[in-house]
Amino acid sequence: MKRYLLLTMSLLLVIIADAQEKLILLNEGMWQADNGRVTYFEDDHVVSNQWFRDKNGMKIGDTPNDIIQVNDNLIAIAVNWSNIVQFIRPDGTAVAATEDIPNNRKLCSDGKYVYVTSYGHECATVDGMKYFEKGYVAKIDVSTFKVVAATEVGYEPEGIALYDGRLFVANTGGYSNVGEDHDFETTVSIVNAATMQVEKTVDTHVPNLYGKMSQTGRYLCINSPGDYYEIPSASLIFDCRKALDGNADCFVKLDVAVTYNCPTRDGRFLAVGSSFSYLTGDYETNYLTINPQTVIETLGASGVSQSLPGSLLADYQDMGQPYGIYVNPYTGYIYGSDASLFEDAGFLYQWSPEGQLLGKHKVYINPGHFLALPPDGHFSGIVEAETSNLKSKTSNVYDLQGRRVQTPIKGSISVRQGRKVLTK
Repeated sequence: MKRYLLLTMSLLLVIIADAQEKLILLNEGMWQADNGRVTYFEDDHVVSNQWFRDKNGMKIGDTPNDIIQVNDNLIAIAVNWSNIVQFIRPDGTAVAATEDIPNNRKLCSDGKYVYVTSYGHECATVDGMKYFEKGYVAKIDVSTFKVVAATEVGYEPEGIALYDGRLFVANTGGYSNVGEDHDFETTVSIVNAATMQVEKTVDTHVPNLYGKMSQTGRYLCINSPGDYYEIPSASLIFDCRKALDGNADCFVKLDVAVTYNCPTRDGRFLAVGSSFSYLTGDYETNYLTINPQTVIETLGASGVSQSLPGSLLADYQDMGQPYGIYVNPYTGYIYGSDASLFEDAGFLYQWSPEGQLLGKHKVYINPGHFLALPPDGHFSGIVEAETSNLKSKTSNVYDLQGRRVQTPIKGSISVRQGRKVLTK
């Protein structure tokens, strides 16, 4: 009887000890330094700032820049400069790496396939090498980790989301005047995920749709840094349902930046935006809570609040360089990251669902991409903030918002084929 009671108490303690907050954080490191790292965080502490190496005895690679959960047993990580999509189990163990998609950018998945945007112009598929004038979307079968199809979209495609069997791809054209002869893109490509054919292209007339876009249901939140001169930063709230139905009012332009954005559990978006103009030399930063349904219904007349929950606004204003924002879709806890000087270890912030600051934790260089694991181990499919080498002939210097700068300064980054390197 005593033995039974002891066993029961031990099992109870194990259940109580199970972590509720389980967070994977990608630290980009510095471009061409091959020093990307993966942080694993539980409840209120960093378990490891080199989690992938701890689990696998090797590096994650150079510039990991997106992460998604595919199903209960699989996670995908886009490792941009290493030209691989790394697959791991939720316990961090490496499963496979797909090496056929150079200059990979952002990811989404339907559980059976992973869809990847690429700035590149070639892709190795099961049907042979495919070549593209513009950028493309590749389709990886996670049963084989092979690319089974790829289709051309716009120049330098960035964010990607899946809705009603279609892929919505934001095209940036970010290599405008950077070794490629084209202008900024202003389009969202709509691709049939089954056939991998472009069904429609929506011209938003908003240039440079750059960065990861967030999704909540039928709505997307897309950033635009503008052209840094005459065209200021902006953002789009995009209604996928209306776009598929052919409604011309399928998006609303907002005159605010959403450089880092994420969905909340109640269907809103949180955003931290940074705008810059070479004409004035001024930076503007905004902190937003966006109700996408209201924005669409009122054509932007309402639905945007210049606020963040709790102490987030004050805490972000104290950061050296905000680099990400994220809401755990399972628990509602909020996370943010500070890249500080871009060359030293950054910080991970944790807030309660109400916005109370719970802790600040030292992580690694350029922490910016988050994935929360389900506490019970069962992935629900919740849409999150995150659902051969080609060489450029020229190199330009960009800062972390994608702004081209003529004179490198500390904290700016050089971009070749969409990768980053800090200039000192």
